[in-house]
Amino acid sequence: MNNQDIHQELPENFEALKASAKRSANWRERLQAVEELGQVDHPQSIAILSRMMTHDLVYPVQEAAYKQLKAMGENVQQPSRTKPELFKGISKIMMRIKKSLPKDHTYEQFKEKVQKMRIDIYDAYEGEKGADFDPWLEKMWKSLETNKK
Repeated sequence: MNNQDIHQELPENFEALKASAKRSANWRERLQAVEELGQVDHPQSIAILSRMMTHDLVYPVQEAAYKQLKAMGENVQQPSRTKPELFKGISKIMMRIKKSLPKDHTYEQFKEKVQKMRIDIYDAYEGEKGADFDPWLEKMWKSLETNKK
C-alpha cells in the first residue's frame, strides 16, 4: 500500500478552503475552514492546519486547528492561551484612529472607524476576546488621550 492509498483525496473546494484559511480579516471564516480541512486527512490539509495552529492570531482558531490535528492522529502540542500583544503598537494605531475622528465623537463612531480602517485588527481582537471585545475596545478608547490643541 502506498501513501496515496492512506490519505484521502483533496475535496473539490480545497483551493477555496485554502484561501479562507488565509483570510486575515475574518476569523469566523478561518474557523470554518479549520473545521472543513479537519475532515480531510491529507498532507496539504495537515500543513495548513499546522500553520493555523501555530500562527493564527485568534486563539479559538488555533485551538480548533489543534483539535482537528489531534483527531487525525498528529503529534501536536496545544497552543498557549497567553500571548503578547496581537499587534505591535496597538495603542499608537488606536490613537491615530481616534485622532482622525471629531473631538466629540462617540465610542460607537470610534468602533465603526476601527472596523473600517483596520478590519484585520478589529477582527483579530473580536475573535480573541469574544464577549469581552466591546468592554476591551471601549476601555481602550477611553484610555486614549487626544492631545488636539
